Amino acid sequence: MKTLIIAIHPNIETSVVSKRWIEELNKYPDLYRVHQLYKAYPDEQLDVEAEQKLVEKFDKIVFQFPFYWFNCPSFFKKWLDEVVLPGWAFGRESEFGLAGKKITMAISTGIAEHDYQPSGKYGITVEKLIRPFKLSFDYIRAEYRPPFVYFGIDDHSSADWIEKSVPKYLEFLKTL
Repeated sequence: MKTLIIAIHPNIETSVVSKRWIEELNKYPDLYRVHQLYKAYPDEQLDVEAEQKLVEKFDKIVFQFPFYWFNCPSFFKKWLDEVVLPGWAFGRESEFGLAGKKITMAISTGIAEHDYQPSGKYGITVEKLIRPFKLSFDYIRAEYRPPFVYFGIDDHSSADWIEKSVPKYLEFLKTL
């Protein structure tokens, strides 16, 4: 079964890593369905019912985004707030629209991996920073999987470095 990749990048045309990942994923339409939120909704006005119906079709969902200010782009938070609703995703009368689905994230960061360590420059790990996502996915009974994180775009933006991320990402997706 295909994997749904919900790509959330506010300016994909200037992206280096996320754009490259999307280009690669689009080569495998039998394996991946890439849904770019900013392209689908340039005004950021979500069609909630369409989004819910889309995710219901897939057993594996990956939220792909750049890590901005130690968090996700605001449109991802808006998507969660408006799409993952009581009665559909959780609650007493819920259908549990995402229950049992394998959900993870693919994150590109500007900061180097060693800076995201307890002893690093920022004194915190990516895992701790994204804990609210894990808790949210656990709450709606999805099967949360640890994320794919590609570190250090600020220091490494060469074509070779970016290209090295592609097989790593594809290999990660096979493990879902």
